[in-house]
Amino acid sequence: MLQLYNTLTGTKSAFQPLNPEHISMYVCGPTVYARPHIGNARSVVIYDVLFRLLQQLYPKVTYVRNITDVDDKINIAAKERQITIQALTQEVTQQFHDDIGALQVLPPSIEPRATEHIDGMIEMIDQLIDRGHAYVGADGEHVLFDVTSNPEYGKLSGRDLDALQAGARVAVESYKHHAGDFVLWKPADDEDDASSVFDSPWGAGRPGWHIECSVMATQYLGQNFDIHGGGADLKFPHHENEIAQSCCANPGSEFARYWVHNGFLTVNGEKMSKSLGNFITVHDLLQQGIAGEVIRLALLMSKYNEPLDWNDGKVAEAKKLLDRWYRLAESHKAAEAIDSEVLAALQDDLNTPRAISVLQQLPPEAALASLRFLGLLQHTPQEWFQGSDVDDSVQARIDARIEAKKNRNFAEADRLRDELKAEGIILEDRPDGSTDWRRG
Repeated sequence: MLQLYNTLTGTKSAFQPLNPEHISMYVCGPTVYARPHIGNARSVVIYDVLFRLLQQLYPKVTYVRNITDVDDKINIAAKERQITIQALTQEVTQQFHDDIGALQVLPPSIEPRATEHIDGMIEMIDQLIDRGHAYVGADGEHVLFDVTSNPEYGKLSGRDLDALQAGARVAVESYKHHAGDFVLWKPADDEDDASSVFDSPWGAGRPGWHIECSVMATQYLGQNFDIHGGGADLKFPHHENEIAQSCCANPGSEFARYWVHNGFLTVNGEKMSKSLGNFITVHDLLQQGIAGEVIRLALLMSKYNEPLDWNDGKVAEAKKLLDRWYRLAESHKAAEAIDSEVLAALQDDLNTPRAISVLQQLPPEAALASLRFLGLLQHTPQEWFQGSDVDDSVQARIDARIEAKKNRNFAEADRLRDELKAEGIILEDRPDGSTDWRRG
């Protein structure tokens, strides 16, 4: 039986879906203003594995992962680049798909965009106002959620209203009743791109960030659904606010039953930031010649809800494991079924490190089937060892050796072969004069 750690209850327990015939899961997707970094990738890969597992265990799974294409960060980035918001969001959305595609991430069942659901957001805000949970601010332009109207506010993050009030480090905006009140609708700025401005009963503007996910999750999965996922950094305020506004707009709803959060990622023991010069995007790693499957495996080598430190050693370990498994794939055929021990590890709160440990002990046939289930070994051995991630200097020396043999310079050909062998590159000459190679 699948066990999941539920942030809402603070316990790991048996997963009991609303409908065992149809599982529903919502995960917060990207805000498309810049390429995904390695921390973003961790979240996407984790919920891809959970999606695959749910599909294995249940007849039907609907997985919704949104695209946030209206946001202050998007406006700022578009202005800095002097392009339209639409051009920016289309470009970055494609980059997101390209980058996570290289990590062998499956597409979700549904991928809604925030800008396609503005009417639904306005409707939910109206409901909150009518039910006394939201108000138009003193400036007449902002609409805010009244956190004091919800006795259960803070149940996900464990924060209480007194702490929020005391923790306000700057003066509370004059249009707010309480420091913790959050924006549902905000007015447009004079310099805003027209594509980010929408009409509403409260004037031209755009929605606050939190209302987007509540509306999209509810529209595609209903007022109650099984799993809501995202990074630990979203627990407060984003997910806390999602629960509050969703349950208040739909009395009697519990919104999501299970809240799953993946842990933080550091780089060489430090928080990732541009100021420290250790900000890494997926695209950066791919451009360095690190294969997408190596990135994927490295992200799965730590428990999903624990911290993960990204470093060269972890990448090298993942590469070594994949090389070994691809060599097995050269001479063995994958079994038809996933290994039961691997499946048991994943059912134990998505314990991917234990699953990887089991994989290293399995007979080749069983290991290969389970690896492919995890989104690994998606290439042929030939593609892996001589594919797009080939070191250009290796191929250049192979080409030079072929040329040396044509010129009957066998001493140089032998020297190049020995040089490559010392680096772990094994050459295999073919009768047609071509040369294949693999890492030894």
